[in-house]
Amino acid sequence: MKYPVLTAALASAIMTVGLSSPAHATGKMKCEAGPQSGWVSRDTLEADLVKKGWKVKKSKVDGGCYEVYGTTPEGDRVEAYFHPVSMEKLLVLRRGKVLYKK
Repeated sequence: MKYPVLTAALASAIMTVGLSSPAHATGKMKCEAGPQSGWVSRDTLEADLVKKGWKVKKSKVDGGCYEVYGTTPEGDRVEAYFHPVSMEKLLVLRRGKVLYKK
């Protein structure tokens, strides 16, 4: 490679720009749940789902809801949304297909 330092610097700059973009809601689900101080913790939601047979890979806040990536007890790999106060299941998607919607 003729310019290894320049190539490395350019690659680093591209990755930094890509990784530093702000997080935003996907718009798939919105929850009006009030202040986060009143929310059930994500750990509590994840523990409840595991008790119900789910395998939780990742969870995060999206659109004021809890978004969970995981596998249902039936073996479906899904993206699911839960209300952060009631922990009610609101939406379950598998590869963009709606499996459940309240």
